[in-house]
Amino acid sequence: MTNFGFWTLTFLVIANMIGAGVFTTSGFSLADLGSAHLVVLAWAVGGIIAMAGAFSYGLLTKAMPESGGEYLFLSRAAHPLLGFIAGWVSLIAGFSGAIAFSATAFESYVLPPGSRPEWLPARAVAIASIVAAGFFHGLHPRSGARIQNAVVVLKLGLLLALLGFAGSRLVGGDWPEAIHEAGNLTGWALGSAFAGSLVWISLSYSGFNAAVYVADEVDRASHVVPRALLAGTGIVVVLYVLLNAVFVYSAPSDSLAGREDVAAIAARSLGGQPFETFVRWTVAACLLTSVFSMIMAAPRVYAKMADDGLLPTWLRFQTGRPFAATMVQVVVAVALVLVSSLQGLLSYLGLTLSISAACSVCCLFLPGVRTKPLLHPSSVPPAVYVIGTLVAATWMVAADPWQLVGTALTFAVGAVAYALAK
Repeated sequence: MTNFGFWTLTFLVIANMIGAGVFTTSGFSLADLGSAHLVVLAWAVGGIIAMAGAFSYGLLTKAMPESGGEYLFLSRAAHPLLGFIAGWVSLIAGFSGAIAFSATAFESYVLPPGSRPEWLPARAVAIASIVAAGFFHGLHPRSGARIQNAVVVLKLGLLLALLGFAGSRLVGGDWPEAIHEAGNLTGWALGSAFAGSLVWISLSYSGFNAAVYVADEVDRASHVVPRALLAGTGIVVVLYVLLNAVFVYSAPSDSLAGREDVAAIAARSLGGQPFETFVRWTVAACLLTSVFSMIMAAPRVYAKMADDGLLPTWLRFQTGRPFAATMVQVVVAVALVLVSSLQGLLSYLGLTLSISAACSVCCLFLPGVRTKPLLHPSSVPPAVYVIGTLVAATWMVAADPWQLVGTALTFAVGAVAYALAK
């Protein structure tokens, strides 16, 4: 069996976290908040919540140092039904939906409108990226990990180059107009807009828990995994705050507000078409590593469920790798690429996954898992994460109650599937 080390796990966290959200969310946040300064503050607050989540998942791994993620934690600490629903959510919504979205976004950056050759079918590049990731992680997990590590290092280098160039322009006084506005919102309206922006930003921080899904393949997992979670999340938090400061301070606010392509707009404002092209390929590299990292993590959940008798036995680890589970993940993700428009599902996915993650962290307060008094300082980060996540989820439901229907239906179908599996 492959044994993953600290740096592979750290890069896995980074690759899972840095996806499409960081390059798109600030345009919507700027439209809601009306202030570049508040947008940067929202990213910092989201980073604090993510760090609290990474610390919490580290504690869960110390208590249960096995693969499986939310499925494992909820099954062992709360009830197998809750764990099965969490695993079901991972298969149908979490990993499959996120993989398909990242792959589709990757194709859109590699082949912008008007550049697709006539002989190349739509979605072919997206499907190819998923199949390639499944090949390496399903058949050659060690090679897949090495390739992923190399691409993540390249991605970090590209992002640092972007920050360096943008910083040199901004430090040199190349500031656009209309970025110092304080916004017109006050009181409750300001608080509501800030909470709404935090919902989207929190979705961009998801993936901080990626290393827990491969804990079975880590020597001394109870020590290595928590350190990798904190290291990877800390690196991404710093990058996110700096990147989005560059995005919202590099172009006039009216040209960014409500736009999805804020990274490209900011790059064009800073360095013209050549720099925009560089940023486009940087974003593509980030999305490709997201596809690879999620296909590396996801099958471990299904293999663990098969070990527990809740999925067919042929999904278990075979000769040191979850080959069958990886192939199932590839098929489901490719199917979603072919039949779905995933952009409309992002809010549903975020709500469903945030509730699952918050429930997992709540396990730390159960007597069977908790090893220290409830009022011990180590309980503060889990409390921060649970409260912050549930407040964001509550705001999302208050803004659009219909989104709760999809989440409730997903949980209900998972409960029925559990009864059938039993």
